[in-house]
Amino acid sequence: MSKRGFGSSSVPRHLARGVVGFGALAGALALLPVVGWASLLLAPVGLVALRGCPMCWVIGLAETVSAGRLRRTCTDGVCELRRAV
Repeated sequence: MSKRGFGSSSVPRHLARGVVGFGALAGALALLPVVGWASLLLAPVGLVALRGCPMCWVIGLAETVSAGRLRRTCTDGVCELRRAV
């Protein structure tokens, strides 16, 4: 897969990034009453794992799943998505 967009090289790798990212963000909030402000140090870890934002991760998941299955063809200024043969 090309390194354009938000996708990963494989679906399991992308899902692992999601588990780490969302887990760190959830942990940062859930541990706030227990650990205090120090728990917010997990938030940057989560954002780095998600490459910036949770929505970007979701878009990347769609790109990773569709990689190699869809091809964009543009003719005369009109672009279409078609299934790869």
